[in-house]
Amino acid sequence: MTKLPFQRPVNELSEKEARDELTALAQQISYHDQLYYQKDTPEISDHEYDQLRLRNKQLEKHFPHLILKNSPEKQVGAAPAKKFGKIEHKVPMLSLSNAFHDDDLADFYQRIYRFLKWDPATQPIELVAEPKIDGLSASLHYQKGKYILGATRGDGYQGENVTNNLATITDIPKILPPHIGPIPDYLEIRGEVYMTQSDFYQLNEERQKQNLSLFANPRNAAAGSLRQLDANITKRRPLKFFAYAHGFCSQPLKETHWDFLALLQQWGFSVNSQKVLVKDISEALTFYKKITETRSQLSYDIDGVVYKVNDYQVQERLGYVSRSPRWAIAHKFEAEKAQTHIKDIQIQVGRTGVLTPVAILDPVNVGGVLVSRATLHNEDEIVRKDIRIGDRVELQRAGDVIPQILKSYPESREQNSQTYLFPHKCPACGHDAIRNEGDAHRFCTGGVKCPAQTEEMLKHFVSRGAFNIEGLGKKHITSFYHDKIIQTPADIFRLKEKAGILVKREGWAGQSLKNLFEAINRELLKAQRSFLNKVNIDKTNTEHVQY
Repeated sequence: MTKLPFQRPVNELSEKEARDELTALAQQISYHDQLYYQKDTPEISDHEYDQLRLRNKQLEKHFPHLILKNSPEKQVGAAPAKKFGKIEHKVPMLSLSNAFHDDDLADFYQRIYRFLKWDPATQPIELVAEPKIDGLSASLHYQKGKYILGATRGDGYQGENVTNNLATITDIPKILPPHIGPIPDYLEIRGEVYMTQSDFYQLNEERQKQNLSLFANPRNAAAGSLRQLDANITKRRPLKFFAYAHGFCSQPLKETHWDFLALLQQWGFSVNSQKVLVKDISEALTFYKKITETRSQLSYDIDGVVYKVNDYQVQERLGYVSRSPRWAIAHKFEAEKAQTHIKDIQIQVGRTGVLTPVAILDPVNVGGVLVSRATLHNEDEIVRKDIRIGDRVELQRAGDVIPQILKSYPESREQNSQTYLFPHKCPACGHDAIRNEGDAHRFCTGGVKCPAQTEEMLKHFVSRGAFNIEGLGKKHITSFYHDKIIQTPADIFRLKEKAGILVKREGWAGQSLKNLFEAINRELLKAQRSFLNKVNIDKTNTEHVQY
Protein backbone atom coordinates (compact mmCIF):
# COMPACT_ATOMS: atom_id res chain seq x y z
CA MET A 1 0.00 0.00 0.00
CA THR A 2 1.56 3.30 -1.11
CA LYS A 3 1.85 6.31 1.15
CA LEU A 4 0.02 9.57 0.57
CA PRO A 5 2.29 12.48 -0.42
CA PHE A 6 0.55 15.23 1.63
CA GLN A 7 2.01 17.86 -0.67
CA ARG A 8 -0.69 20.49 -0.20
CA PRO A 9 -1.64 22.34 2.99
CA VAL A 10 -4.98 21.31 4.47
CA ASN A 11 -6.51 24.79 4.06
CA GLU A 12 -5.92 24.66 0.29
CA LEU A 13 -7.95 21.48 -0.26
CA SER A 14 -11.46 21.45 -1.68
CA GLU A 15 -14.15 19.50 0.17
CA LYS A 16 -13.97 16.70 -2.40
CA GLU A 17 -10.19 16.48 -2.07
CA ALA A 18 -10.45 16.46 1.71
CA ARG A 19 -13.15 13.77 1.66
CA ASP A 20 -11.10 11.59 -0.70
CA GLU A 21 -7.99 12.00 1.42
CA LEU A 22 -9.85 11.20 4.65
CA THR A 23 -11.20 8.01 3.06
CA ALA A 24 -7.74 7.02 1.85
CA LEU A 25 -6.20 7.79 5.25
CA ALA A 26 -8.79 5.67 7.07
CA GLN A 27 -7.97 2.74 4.78
CA GLN A 28 -4.21 3.20 5.16
CA ILE A 29 -4.23 3.59 8.94
CA SER A 30 -6.48 0.53 9.32
CA TYR A 31 -4.14 -1.46 7.07
CA HIS A 32 -1.05 -0.46 9.07
CA ASP A 33 -2.86 -1.08 12.39
CA GLN A 34 -3.49 -4.68 11.34
CA LEU A 35 0.15 -5.16 10.32
CA TYR A 36 1.42 -3.65 13.57
CA TYR A 37 -1.03 -4.99 16.15
CA GLN A 38 -2.13 -8.32 14.65
CA LYS A 39 0.76 -9.54 12.48
CA ASP A 40 3.73 -7.80 14.16
CA THR A 41 5.12 -6.98 10.69
CA PRO A 42 4.94 -3.18 10.18
CA GLU A 43 5.77 -1.84 6.71
CA ILE A 44 6.37 1.76 7.75
CA SER A 45 8.19 3.43 10.62
CA ASP A 46 6.52 4.76 13.76
CA HIS A 47 7.31 8.29 12.57
CA GLU A 48 5.57 7.72 9.21
CA TYR A 49 2.55 6.20 10.96
CA ASP A 50 2.37 9.19 13.32
CA GLN A 51 2.41 11.51 10.30
CA LEU A 52 -0.57 9.66 8.80
CA ARG A 53 -2.54 10.13 12.01
CA LEU A 54 -1.44 13.74 12.36
CA ARG A 55 -2.58 14.52 8.82
CA ASN A 56 -5.94 12.85 9.50
CA LYS A 57 -6.35 14.88 12.70
CA GLN A 58 -5.55 18.14 10.86
CA LEU A 59 -8.09 17.33 8.13
CA GLU A 60 -10.82 16.52 10.65
CA LYS A 61 -10.14 19.74 12.53
CA HIS A 62 -10.41 21.80 9.34
CA PHE A 63 -13.36 19.82 7.90
CA PRO A 64 -15.31 18.60 10.98
CA HIS A 65 -18.45 17.97 8.89
CA LEU A 66 -16.51 15.39 6.83
CA ILE A 67 -15.43 13.17 9.74
CA LEU A 68 -16.04 9.53 8.80
CA LYS A 69 -17.92 6.97 10.86
CA ASN A 70 -14.79 4.79 10.74
CA SER A 71 -12.47 7.68 11.55
CA PRO A 72 -9.04 6.54 12.85
CA GLU A 73 -9.53 9.00 15.71
CA LYS A 74 -12.31 6.73 16.98
CA GLN A 75 -10.20 3.56 16.72
CA VAL A 76 -7.56 2.09 19.05
CA GLY A 77 -5.14 -0.56 17.82
CA ALA A 78 -6.74 -3.41 15.85
CA ALA A 79 -9.32 -6.10 16.52
CA PRO A 80 -8.02 -9.21 18.29
CA ALA A 81 -6.69 -11.89 15.94
CA LYS A 82 -9.14 -14.76 15.39
CA LYS A 83 -6.62 -17.38 16.53
CA PHE A 84 -6.94 -16.10 20.13
CA GLY A 85 -9.96 -16.02 22.39
CA LYS A 86 -11.29 -12.54 23.20
CA ILE A 87 -11.31 -10.80 26.55
CA GLU A 88 -13.43 -7.70 27.06
CA HIS A 89 -11.67 -4.95 28.99
CA LYS A 90 -13.69 -3.79 31.99
CA VAL A 91 -12.12 -0.35 31.48
CA PRO A 92 -11.11 0.47 27.86
CA MET A 93 -7.37 0.42 27.12
CA LEU A 94 -7.20 3.62 25.09
CA SER A 95 -4.21 5.10 23.31
CA LEU A 96 -2.55 8.45 24.02
CA SER A 97 -2.53 11.70 22.11
CA ASN A 98 0.87 12.61 20.72
CA ALA A 99 3.06 15.66 21.14
CA PHE A 100 5.76 16.07 18.50
CA HIS A 101 7.11 19.47 19.54
CA ASP A 102 7.59 21.45 22.74
CA ASP A 103 4.66 23.67 21.77
CA ASP A 104 2.40 20.60 21.64
CA LEU A 105 3.24 19.86 25.27
CA ALA A 106 2.53 23.48 26.19
CA ASP A 107 -0.87 23.16 24.47
CA PHE A 108 -1.54 20.02 26.52
CA TYR A 109 -0.94 21.94 29.75
CA GLN A 110 -3.11 24.83 28.61
CA ARG A 111 -5.98 22.54 27.63
CA ILE A 112 -5.94 20.99 31.10
CA TYR A 113 -6.08 24.40 32.82
CA ARG A 114 -8.84 25.62 30.51
CA PHE A 115 -10.93 22.51 31.13
CA LEU A 116 -10.50 22.73 34.91
CA LYS A 117 -10.77 26.54 34.89
CA TRP A 118 -7.72 26.70 37.12
CA ASP A 119 -5.05 29.37 37.45
CA PRO A 120 -1.55 27.95 36.75
CA ALA A 121 -0.03 30.50 39.15
CA THR A 122 -2.02 29.32 42.17
CA GLN A 123 -2.99 25.74 41.29
CA PRO A 124 0.05 23.93 39.81
CA ILE A 125 -0.50 20.48 38.32
CA GLU A 126 2.07 17.75 38.94
CA LEU A 127 2.84 15.25 36.20
CA VAL A 128 4.56 11.88 36.35
CA ALA A 129 7.02 11.53 33.46
CA GLU A 130 7.93 8.01 32.34
CA PRO A 131 9.89 6.71 29.33
CA LYS A 132 7.51 5.34 26.68
CA ILE A 133 8.53 1.69 26.28
CA ASP A 134 8.45 0.39 22.70
CA GLY A 135 6.71 -2.92 23.37
CA LEU A 136 3.30 -4.56 23.51
CA SER A 137 0.61 -3.35 25.93
CA ALA A 138 -0.86 -6.02 28.20
CA SER A 139 -3.46 -6.29 30.95
CA LEU A 140 -3.13 -8.58 34.01
CA HIS A 141 -6.15 -9.56 36.11
CA TYR A 142 -5.89 -10.58 39.77
CA GLN A 143 -8.66 -12.03 41.91
CA LYS A 144 -8.01 -11.96 45.67
CA GLY A 145 -4.34 -11.41 44.84
CA LYS A 146 -3.99 -14.36 42.44
CA TYR A 147 -3.22 -13.93 38.73
CA ILE A 148 -6.15 -15.38 36.76
CA LEU A 149 -6.25 -13.70 33.34
CA GLY A 150 -4.08 -11.81 30.84
CA ALA A 151 -4.81 -10.01 27.59
CA THR A 152 -3.31 -7.79 24.91
CA ARG A 153 -4.79 -4.35 24.25
CA GLY A 154 -6.41 -5.41 20.95
CA ASP A 155 -8.77 -2.68 19.76
CA GLY A 156 -8.91 -1.10 23.21
CA TYR A 157 -12.24 -2.71 24.08
CA GLN A 158 -11.45 -6.36 23.43
CA GLY A 159 -8.03 -7.96 23.68
CA GLU A 160 -6.50 -11.35 22.90
CA ASN A 161 -6.48 -13.97 25.64
CA VAL A 162 -2.78 -14.65 26.26
CA THR A 163 -3.16 -15.69 29.92
CA ASN A 164 -0.79 -18.67 29.77
CA ASN A 165 1.80 -16.81 27.72
CA LEU A 166 1.96 -13.89 30.16
CA ALA A 167 2.29 -16.35 33.04
CA THR A 168 5.69 -17.43 31.65
CA ILE A 169 7.19 -13.94 32.19
CA THR A 170 9.17 -13.89 35.43
CA ASP A 171 8.61 -10.13 35.93
CA ILE A 172 4.90 -10.81 36.46
CA PRO A 173 3.96 -11.86 40.04
CA LYS A 174 1.54 -14.79 40.11
CA ILE A 175 0.43 -14.04 43.70
CA LEU A 176 0.49 -10.58 45.28
CA PRO A 177 2.00 -10.50 48.80
CA PRO A 178 -0.89 -10.17 51.29
CA HIS A 179 1.22 -8.33 53.89
CA ILE A 180 1.63 -5.27 51.62
CA GLY A 181 -1.56 -3.44 52.53
CA PRO A 182 -5.09 -4.52 51.61
CA ILE A 183 -5.36 -6.20 48.20
CA PRO A 184 -8.60 -5.51 46.25
CA ASP A 185 -10.84 -8.48 45.53
CA TYR A 186 -10.40 -7.70 41.83
CA LEU A 187 -7.49 -5.78 40.36
CA GLU A 188 -6.25 -5.12 36.84
CA ILE A 189 -2.61 -4.10 36.29
CA ARG A 190 -1.46 -2.71 32.97
CA GLY A 191 1.99 -2.44 31.48
CA GLU A 192 4.29 -3.20 28.58
CA VAL A 193 5.83 -6.49 27.48
CA TYR A 194 9.25 -5.83 25.97
CA MET A 195 12.61 -7.37 25.15
CA THR A 196 16.01 -5.85 25.94
CA GLN A 197 18.32 -5.05 23.06
CA SER A 198 20.95 -7.62 24.14
CA ASP A 199 18.32 -10.37 24.43
CA PHE A 200 16.95 -9.38 21.03
CA TYR A 201 20.35 -9.66 19.36
CA GLN A 202 21.01 -13.00 21.03
CA LEU A 203 17.60 -14.33 19.93
CA ASN A 204 18.27 -13.29 16.34
CA GLU A 205 21.73 -14.90 16.43
CA GLU A 206 20.14 -18.17 17.53
CA ARG A 207 17.47 -17.92 14.84
CA GLN A 208 20.13 -17.19 12.22
CA LYS A 209 22.01 -20.36 13.21
CA GLN A 210 18.76 -22.29 12.77
CA ASN A 211 18.12 -20.59 9.40
CA LEU A 212 14.92 -19.03 10.74
CA SER A 213 13.62 -15.60 9.72
CA LEU A 214 14.96 -12.77 11.87
CA PHE A 215 12.89 -10.28 13.85
CA ALA A 216 13.12 -6.69 12.65
CA ASN A 217 13.44 -5.10 16.10
CA PRO A 218 12.91 -5.80 19.82
CA ARG A 219 9.26 -4.66 19.72
CA ASN A 220 8.37 -7.12 16.94
CA ALA A 221 10.32 -9.86 18.72
CA ALA A 222 8.42 -9.23 21.96
CA ALA A 223 5.02 -9.06 20.26
CA GLY A 224 5.66 -12.14 18.12
CA SER A 225 6.92 -14.07 21.13
CA LEU A 226 3.92 -13.21 23.31
CA ARG A 227 1.33 -13.88 20.62
CA GLN A 228 2.18 -17.58 20.23
CA LEU A 229 -0.46 -20.29 20.35
CA ASP A 230 2.06 -22.49 22.17
CA ALA A 231 2.99 -20.93 25.54
CA ASN A 232 6.12 -23.12 25.63
CA ILE A 233 7.55 -21.04 22.77
CA THR A 234 6.83 -17.86 24.72
CA LYS A 235 8.49 -19.37 27.78
CA ARG A 236 11.74 -19.83 25.85
CA ARG A 237 11.80 -16.15 24.82
CA PRO A 238 13.46 -13.56 27.15
CA LEU A 239 10.41 -11.35 27.70
CA LYS A 240 10.14 -8.71 30.42
CA PHE A 241 7.32 -6.56 31.78
CA PHE A 242 7.12 -2.98 33.08
CA ALA A 243 3.96 -2.18 35.06
CA TYR A 244 2.72 1.42 34.79
CA ALA A 245 -1.04 1.69 35.43
CA HIS A 246 -4.18 0.01 36.67
CA GLY A 247 -7.48 -0.60 34.95
CA PHE A 248 -10.56 -1.84 36.76
CA CYS A 249 -10.15 -2.04 40.53
CA SER A 250 -12.83 -3.12 43.02
CA GLN A 251 -11.66 -0.57 45.59
CA PRO A 252 -9.49 2.59 45.65
CA LEU A 253 -5.75 2.07 45.96
CA LYS A 254 -3.86 5.37 46.18
CA GLU A 255 -4.61 9.06 45.68
CA THR A 256 -1.76 9.71 43.24
CA HIS A 257 -0.14 7.88 40.37
CA TRP A 258 3.30 8.34 41.94
CA ASP A 259 2.21 6.53 45.10
CA PHE A 260 0.55 3.80 43.04
CA LEU A 261 3.84 3.13 41.20
CA ALA A 262 5.52 2.71 44.59
CA LEU A 263 2.81 0.23 45.58
CA LEU A 264 3.40 -1.74 42.38
CA GLN A 265 7.05 -2.14 43.34
CA GLN A 266 6.06 -3.35 46.80
CA TRP A 267 3.82 -5.96 45.20
CA GLY A 268 6.80 -7.24 43.19
CA PHE A 269 6.23 -5.62 39.80
CA SER A 270 9.04 -4.08 37.79
CA VAL A 271 8.51 -0.31 37.46
CA ASN A 272 10.68 1.89 35.27
CA SER A 273 13.41 3.47 37.39
CA GLN A 274 13.71 6.47 35.02
CA LYS A 275 10.35 7.91 36.09
CA VAL A 276 10.27 11.40 37.68
CA LEU A 277 7.72 13.73 39.24
CA VAL A 278 7.62 17.12 37.48
CA LYS A 279 5.93 20.28 38.77
CA ASP A 280 5.62 22.35 35.59
CA ILE A 281 6.27 22.38 31.85
CA SER A 282 9.87 23.55 32.31
CA GLU A 283 10.71 20.47 34.38
CA ALA A 284 8.83 18.25 31.92
CA LEU A 285 10.87 19.55 28.96
CA THR A 286 14.10 19.25 30.95
CA PHE A 287 13.34 15.57 31.56
CA TYR A 288 12.47 15.05 27.89
CA LYS A 289 15.78 16.58 26.81
CA LYS A 290 17.72 14.47 29.31
CA ILE A 291 16.08 11.18 28.29
CA THR A 292 16.57 12.07 24.61
CA GLU A 293 20.31 12.48 25.20
CA THR A 294 20.67 9.31 27.29
CA ARG A 295 18.21 6.92 25.56
CA SER A 296 21.03 5.14 23.72
CA GLN A 297 22.42 4.08 27.11
CA LEU A 298 19.21 2.28 28.10
CA SER A 299 19.04 -1.49 27.69
CA TYR A 300 15.60 -1.31 26.05
CA ASP A 301 13.98 0.72 23.27
CA ILE A 302 11.84 3.76 24.01
CA ASP A 303 10.11 6.05 21.53
CA GLY A 304 9.24 9.04 23.70
CA VAL A 305 8.09 10.18 27.13
CA VAL A 306 4.62 9.74 28.63
CA TYR A 307 3.26 12.46 30.93
CA LYS A 308 0.32 11.71 33.25
CA VAL A 309 -1.48 13.99 35.69
CA ASN A 310 -0.41 12.71 39.10
CA ASP A 311 -3.61 13.32 41.08
CA TYR A 312 -6.22 10.61 40.40
CA GLN A 313 -9.14 12.88 41.36
CA VAL A 314 -7.96 15.41 38.79
CA GLN A 315 -7.62 12.60 36.23
CA GLU A 316 -11.23 11.63 36.89
CA ARG A 317 -12.42 15.23 36.42
CA LEU A 318 -10.53 15.56 33.15
CA GLY A 319 -11.92 12.31 31.74
CA TYR A 320 -11.53 11.29 28.09
CA VAL A 321 -11.98 12.68 24.63
CA SER A 322 -12.41 10.43 21.59
CA ARG A 323 -9.89 7.57 21.99
CA SER A 324 -7.53 9.30 24.44
CA PRO A 325 -7.48 10.54 28.05
CA ARG A 326 -7.28 14.31 28.58
CA TRP A 327 -4.87 13.77 31.48
CA ALA A 328 -2.02 12.07 29.59
CA ILE A 329 0.07 12.60 26.47
CA ALA A 330 3.01 10.93 24.70
CA HIS A 331 5.88 13.24 23.74
CA LYS A 332 7.43 11.39 20.78
CA PHE A 333 11.08 11.52 19.76
CA GLU A 334 12.11 13.03 16.46
CA ALA A 335 13.45 10.71 13.79
CA GLU A 336 17.15 9.95 14.23
CA LYS A 337 19.43 11.05 11.38
CA ALA A 338 22.98 10.49 10.12
CA GLN A 339 25.14 11.10 7.05
CA THR A 340 27.01 8.62 4.88
CA HIS A 341 27.84 7.82 1.22
CA ILE A 342 25.99 5.73 -1.38
CA LYS A 343 28.19 2.94 -2.72
CA ASP A 344 25.65 1.56 -5.17
CA ILE A 345 21.97 1.49 -6.11
CA GLN A 346 20.45 -1.96 -6.54
CA ILE A 347 17.01 -2.94 -7.81
CA GLN A 348 14.92 -5.42 -5.85
CA VAL A 349 12.08 -7.25 -7.58
CA GLY A 350 9.10 -8.11 -5.37
CA ARG A 351 6.62 -10.97 -5.68
CA THR A 352 4.15 -8.72 -7.54
CA GLY A 353 6.86 -7.57 -9.95
CA VAL A 354 7.44 -4.13 -8.40
CA LEU A 355 10.97 -2.78 -8.97
CA THR A 356 12.22 -1.06 -5.81
CA PRO A 357 15.56 0.82 -5.73
CA VAL A 358 17.70 0.29 -2.63
CA ALA A 359 20.77 2.38 -1.75
CA ILE A 360 23.83 0.38 -0.62
CA LEU A 361 25.59 2.57 1.96
CA ASP A 362 28.87 2.90 3.73
CA PRO A 363 27.74 1.46 7.09
CA VAL A 364 26.76 4.16 9.59
CA ASN A 365 25.41 4.06 13.15
CA VAL A 366 21.93 5.58 13.44
CA GLY A 367 20.35 5.49 16.87
CA GLY A 368 22.45 2.54 17.99
CA VAL A 369 21.80 0.47 14.85
CA LEU A 370 24.40 -0.11 12.11
CA VAL A 371 22.71 0.77 8.81
CA SER A 372 24.05 -0.31 5.41
CA ARG A 373 20.91 -0.14 3.22
CA ALA A 374 18.13 2.39 2.72
CA THR A 375 15.03 2.42 0.56
CA LEU A 376 14.73 4.89 -2.33
CA HIS A 377 11.05 3.99 -2.92
CA ASN A 378 10.77 4.52 -6.70
CA GLU A 379 12.31 6.30 -9.68
CA ASP A 380 10.39 9.53 -9.07
CA GLU A 381 11.91 9.72 -5.59
CA ILE A 382 15.41 9.36 -7.05
CA VAL A 383 14.74 12.12 -9.60
CA ARG A 384 13.06 14.43 -7.06
CA LYS A 385 15.95 14.17 -4.60
CA ASP A 386 18.61 13.87 -7.36
CA ILE A 387 20.18 10.81 -5.74
CA ARG A 388 23.35 9.47 -7.41
CA ILE A 389 25.85 6.72 -6.74
CA GLY A 390 28.75 8.22 -4.79
CA ASP A 391 26.64 10.98 -3.20
CA ARG A 392 26.92 12.00 0.42
CA VAL A 393 23.41 11.71 1.81
CA GLU A 394 21.40 12.27 4.97
CA LEU A 395 19.23 9.41 6.13
CA GLN A 396 16.84 8.85 8.99
CA ARG A 397 15.79 5.82 10.97
CA ALA A 398 12.36 6.73 12.29
CA GLY A 399 11.63 3.36 13.84
CA ASP A 400 13.24 0.05 13.02
CA VAL A 401 12.14 -0.53 9.46
CA ILE A 402 14.57 0.04 6.56
CA PRO A 403 15.82 3.67 6.76
CA GLN A 404 15.08 6.37 4.22
CA ILE A 405 17.29 8.81 2.33
CA LEU A 406 16.20 12.37 3.14
CA LYS A 407 18.47 14.33 0.80
CA SER A 408 21.78 14.37 -1.02
CA TYR A 409 24.57 16.98 -0.95
CA PRO A 410 25.28 17.89 -4.62
CA GLU A 411 28.01 20.35 -3.58
CA SER A 412 30.20 17.47 -2.39
CA ARG A 413 29.79 15.28 -5.47
CA GLU A 414 32.61 14.28 -7.85
CA GLN A 415 32.80 16.12 -11.20
CA ASN A 416 32.20 12.93 -13.16
CA SER A 417 29.03 12.13 -11.20
CA GLN A 418 26.23 10.87 -13.46
CA THR A 419 22.45 10.93 -13.10
CA TYR A 420 21.08 7.52 -12.15
CA LEU A 421 19.08 5.92 -14.97
CA PHE A 422 16.32 3.66 -13.75
CA PRO A 423 16.31 0.36 -15.71
CA HIS A 424 13.54 -0.33 -18.20
CA LYS A 425 14.38 -4.05 -18.16
CA CYS A 426 13.99 -6.35 -15.18
CA PRO A 427 17.48 -7.06 -13.77
CA ALA A 428 16.37 -10.57 -12.75
CA CYS A 429 14.85 -11.88 -16.01
CA GLY A 430 15.41 -9.26 -18.71
CA HIS A 431 11.71 -8.75 -19.46
CA ASP A 432 10.38 -5.23 -20.00
CA ALA A 433 9.78 -3.18 -16.85
CA ILE A 434 6.78 -1.01 -17.60
CA ARG A 435 5.18 1.86 -15.77
CA ASN A 436 1.50 2.46 -16.36
CA GLU A 437 0.03 5.94 -16.23
CA GLY A 438 -0.71 6.93 -12.64
CA ASP A 439 1.52 4.22 -11.13
CA ALA A 440 4.41 5.15 -8.85
CA HIS A 441 6.39 1.99 -9.68
CA ARG A 442 7.70 0.03 -12.60
CA PHE A 443 6.62 -3.59 -12.90
CA CYS A 444 8.42 -6.55 -14.40
CA THR A 445 6.29 -8.17 -17.11
CA GLY A 446 7.98 -11.56 -16.71
CA GLY A 447 5.41 -12.96 -14.30
CA VAL A 448 6.12 -16.60 -13.38
CA LYS A 449 9.07 -16.56 -15.80
CA CYS A 450 10.84 -14.06 -13.55
CA PRO A 451 12.97 -15.94 -10.99
CA ALA A 452 12.94 -13.01 -8.55
CA GLN A 453 9.13 -12.87 -8.49
CA THR A 454 8.90 -16.64 -8.10
CA GLU A 455 11.40 -16.67 -5.22
CA GLU A 456 9.60 -13.86 -3.40
CA MET A 457 6.26 -15.59 -3.97
CA LEU A 458 7.64 -18.75 -2.34
CA LYS A 459 8.95 -16.74 0.62
CA HIS A 460 5.53 -15.22 1.09
CA PHE A 461 3.88 -18.63 0.80
CA VAL A 462 5.74 -19.99 3.87
CA SER A 463 5.55 -16.74 5.89
CA ARG A 464 3.47 -16.06 9.00
CA GLY A 465 0.88 -14.19 6.95
CA ALA A 466 0.29 -17.22 4.71
CA PHE A 467 1.03 -20.94 5.35
CA ASN A 468 3.27 -20.13 8.34
CA ILE A 469 5.61 -23.13 8.03
CA GLU A 470 7.86 -23.02 11.11
CA GLY A 471 11.51 -23.77 10.33
CA LEU A 472 11.31 -22.91 6.63
CA GLY A 473 12.55 -19.35 6.50
CA LYS A 474 13.52 -16.93 3.75
CA LYS A 475 17.14 -18.11 3.67
CA HIS A 476 16.00 -21.72 3.23
CA ILE A 477 13.70 -20.75 0.37
CA THR A 478 16.50 -18.84 -1.36
CA SER A 479 18.88 -21.77 -0.99
CA PHE A 480 16.33 -24.41 -2.06
CA TYR A 481 15.12 -22.33 -4.98
CA HIS A 482 18.58 -21.63 -6.39
CA ASP A 483 19.48 -25.33 -6.05
CA LYS A 484 16.19 -26.26 -7.80
CA ILE A 485 14.90 -28.26 -4.81
CA ILE A 486 11.79 -26.03 -4.67
CA GLN A 487 10.44 -24.29 -7.76
CA THR A 488 6.71 -24.12 -7.01
CA PRO A 489 4.55 -24.13 -3.84
CA ALA A 490 3.60 -27.75 -4.60
CA ASP A 491 7.29 -28.73 -4.28
CA ILE A 492 7.18 -27.71 -0.60
CA PHE A 493 4.69 -30.50 0.07
CA ARG A 494 6.91 -32.98 -1.79
CA LEU A 495 10.06 -32.19 0.21
CA LYS A 496 9.84 -35.49 2.06
CA GLU A 497 10.63 -37.25 -1.22
CA LYS A 498 13.97 -35.39 -1.22
CA ALA A 499 14.93 -36.25 2.35
CA GLY A 500 18.03 -38.06 1.09
CA ILE A 501 19.26 -34.85 -0.56
CA LEU A 502 18.28 -32.54 2.27
CA VAL A 503 19.99 -34.55 5.03
CA LYS A 504 23.34 -33.98 3.31
CA ARG A 505 22.94 -30.20 3.44
CA GLU A 506 24.44 -28.14 6.27
CA GLY A 507 22.06 -27.59 9.17
CA TRP A 508 19.64 -30.34 8.19
CA ALA A 509 20.33 -33.14 10.64
CA GLY A 510 17.73 -35.82 11.27
CA GLN A 511 15.80 -33.91 13.96
CA SER A 512 15.73 -30.70 11.90
CA LEU A 513 14.23 -32.57 8.96
CA LYS A 514 11.72 -34.30 11.21
CA ASN A 515 10.64 -30.95 12.67
CA LEU A 516 10.29 -29.48 9.18
CA PHE A 517 8.16 -32.34 7.88
CA GLU A 518 5.95 -32.19 10.98
CA ALA A 519 5.49 -28.42 10.52
CA ILE A 520 4.52 -28.87 6.86
CA ASN A 521 2.12 -31.68 7.75
CA ARG A 522 0.60 -29.62 10.56
CA GLU A 523 -0.10 -26.63 8.31
CA LEU A 524 -1.42 -28.88 5.56
CA LEU A 525 -3.91 -30.45 7.95
CA LYS A 526 -5.00 -26.99 9.13
CA ALA A 527 -5.61 -25.95 5.54
CA GLN A 528 -7.60 -29.11 4.87
CA ARG A 529 -9.76 -28.61 7.97
CA SER A 530 -10.34 -24.96 7.07
CA PHE A 531 -11.43 -25.93 3.57
CA LEU A 532 -13.74 -28.66 4.82
CA ASN A 533 -15.31 -26.30 7.34
CA LYS A 534 -16.04 -23.81 4.60
CA VAL A 535 -17.76 -26.31 2.32
CA ASN A 536 -19.56 -28.08 5.20
CA ILE A 537 -18.08 -31.48 4.44
CA ASP A 538 -18.04 -34.12 7.17
CA LYS A 539 -14.40 -34.23 8.17
CA THR A 540 -14.48 -37.06 10.69
CA ASN A 541 -12.46 -39.30 8.38
CA THR A 542 -9.82 -36.81 7.29
CA GLU A 543 -7.35 -37.26 10.15
CA HIS A 544 -5.56 -40.03 8.27
CA VAL A 545 -4.36 -37.59 5.61
CA GLN A 546 -0.61 -37.27 6.11
CA TYR A 547 2.11 -35.36 4.34
